[in-house]
Amino acid sequence: MPAHDADFYALKDVPHGNVQQILFPSPSTGTQRRAFVYTPPGYDASQAERYPVLYLPHGWGEDETAWANQGHANLIMDNLIAEGKAKPFIIVMTYGMTNEVKPGGLFSFDIKPFQTVLVDELIPYVDSHFRTLSDQPHRAMAGLSMGGFETKLITFANIDKFAYIGLLSGGTISVDDVSKTPGFKDKVKLAFVSFGSRELEGPRMGPPGAPPQDPRKNAEELKASGVNSVFYVSPNTAHEFLSWRRSLHELAPLLFRD
Repeated sequence: MPAHDADFYALKDVPHGNVQQILFPSPSTGTQRRAFVYTPPGYDASQAERYPVLYLPHGWGEDETAWANQGHANLIMDNLIAEGKAKPFIIVMTYGMTNEVKPGGLFSFDIKPFQTVLVDELIPYVDSHFRTLSDQPHRAMAGLSMGGFETKLITFANIDKFAYIGLLSGGTISVDDVSKTPGFKDKVKLAFVSFGSRELEGPRMGPPGAPPQDPRKNAEELKASGVNSVFYVSPNTAHEFLSWRRSLHELAPLLFRD
C-alpha cells in the first residue's frame, strides 16, 4: 500500500545487509524448520565483531517471509544504520505456528510448542551459526499482532533470555503484568508498545473475562512505576503494515543502546 513516508524503507544507495534462508533442526516437531536471518552491513567483512539479535515474529495468516517482503525490515535497518540512528544487529524471522489456530482462537492458543521451537531450538542454532552476542542484555523479541501476543507470552516466561520486548498491535503491558513477573524491572531494558491510530478508536480487548484495557494508560502507568516504557502511535493507520513498518522504524533505534 502506498504511503507518504515511504522514504524510510526505500531502496537507497547505502550499504546493505543480507537476508538469508536457514533450515534448522526441530526435534520437538520432528521437522526441519525455516527461518530468515538479516545480517547488517559489514557483517561479512569482519570475522571478529559480534552482534545483538532481535527475534521478530509475524502476524496470524502470514509466515516468515512477511517482515522482509511486506515489512521491508532489511531496508528499514539498512537506512537507519546508514543514518547512524540504529546500532547494527541481527534479525531472525521464523514461522510462528506449530499448530492450527482459527480466527478468534488466540486466547486458547498454546504457546508452549512454539516457545520450545524458539527458545530451545532456534536461539541455540542462531547463536552457534552466527556471530551473536548471546547473553540476555543483547537479545530482543518483538512481534506484530499474533506475533506480539506470542512475544508477550514467551518473553514474560523467559525474562532471563530477553532484555527488550516489543508488542506491535499485539497487546499491552500493564503494571499488574510486571508485578506478576519476578525480575522484570531488574532485567527488562525496554517495554515498547505500538498501535495504528485507528486501532485505538474502539475499546481494546483484554484477557478473557476481564474488562477492556487502555494500552496508552498502561504504558504511562508502567513508565511511572520505573519501567522504560515507550508507547508509539502510527498516525492515520490501522491493523496493517503501514503501522508496523513505522513501529519497527521507531523501535529499532531504541534497541541495544546500553
